[in-house]
Amino acid sequence: MAPLGPFGPAPRIAVAVSGGPHSLAAALLARDWAAARGGQILALVADHGLRPESGAEADHVLALLAQAGIAALGLRLGLPNGTRLQERARSARLAALTEAAARHGCPWLLLGHHRGDQAETLAFRALRGSGAAGLAAMASLRVAPDCLILRPLLGFAPARLEAVVAAAGLAPVRDPSNENPRFARIRIRQALADPDGEGEGVRALAEAAEAFARRRARQEAALLARLAAAAEIHPEAYAWVDPKALGGDALGVAALTRLLGLMGGAAWPVPLEATAALMARGGGSLAGAWVRPGAGGRWLVLRDPGLVAPAQPLQPPFLWDGRFLVTGPARPGWVCAALGEAAAGFRQQTRTPLAALSALPALWDEKGKLAVLPGLFYAEGVEAAAWRLVFAPKGGGLPPG
Repeated sequence: MAPLGPFGPAPRIAVAVSGGPHSLAAALLARDWAAARGGQILALVADHGLRPESGAEADHVLALLAQAGIAALGLRLGLPNGTRLQERARSARLAALTEAAARHGCPWLLLGHHRGDQAETLAFRALRGSGAAGLAAMASLRVAPDCLILRPLLGFAPARLEAVVAAAGLAPVRDPSNENPRFARIRIRQALADPDGEGEGVRALAEAAEAFARRRARQEAALLARLAAAAEIHPEAYAWVDPKALGGDALGVAALTRLLGLMGGAAWPVPLEATAALMARGGGSLAGAWVRPGAGGRWLVLRDPGLVAPAQPLQPPFLWDGRFLVTGPARPGWVCAALGEAAAGFRQQTRTPLAALSALPALWDEKGKLAVLPGLFYAEGVEAAAWRLVFAPKGGGLPPG
């Protein structure tokens, strides 16, 4: 844990627990680590609701945690079946976990991924044609909108974690989907044929991921330094960029590419070649973002107002338009939608460019009346303060993993 700190006195840490041996081991180890520092942990058990027995299994996991003296909370997700099931399940689970961690005063969320998971991730991404950044696999520390995500066990073999659970006298839950060859990741696991994670193949893949991660960290530091020198980024999802400070070299192109992903909420990386062409033109629209000349020779980078997502029922947590994390209570009849033409009424209250202002999310009540607008602290009623709409783009904003 030390390399992922500092944590300060009496840390409060949330731990994601599926009931499997590795997440249970993470909870047991975190319990002892936090107790030695006068802190506390909260285990979070997410139930996707994908199998009839999943609810009973989640209750069983909560009972196991109580047996181990660990405070725990169940999260019922109710995820529907359909395509891309594992991908959607991971996204929904992580969103619910980070939101719950923040709501219960835990700035850190600990995940139990281990060396075998890291090896599988590298192999999976390599088969999909990922570049060097993707081959760095999972990061040991990642910034999420609500908390820091920690993976302190990436260097540990799963067999060691199994031993921790066995020593505690707990019987972990075995998810049958972890043996289903229908999923590509499971086929990779079966091909590696090393469930203990102590063989040379898994070790070599994990070490390769570490090397790629070190390279990614160096590149990330250089990219962020260039952005800090060239861009003035605002929480209302727009930025002013000095083209001269940005530069037209490979690093400048990469930096603007990252910024386009941020402002456009891109789900996938923006092609570097397309960004270079946009820079040569001096502006334009790309990947949902819009670059246009502004005062003093600067570029204004913002969301393309014509591509903003449609209205979405207010059933948080969810990511609106790929850019804003919406949290708070669900409200029947209310929707989250762009401020749109109503932005003109706020021109005197903010320096935010009108195009960026119109692309901001707002909450509208069942009568279509504006209720909440982020950034301007506008609310019709006291209850509106219950919601948060935070700029937290899906694409381009954070390192992979």
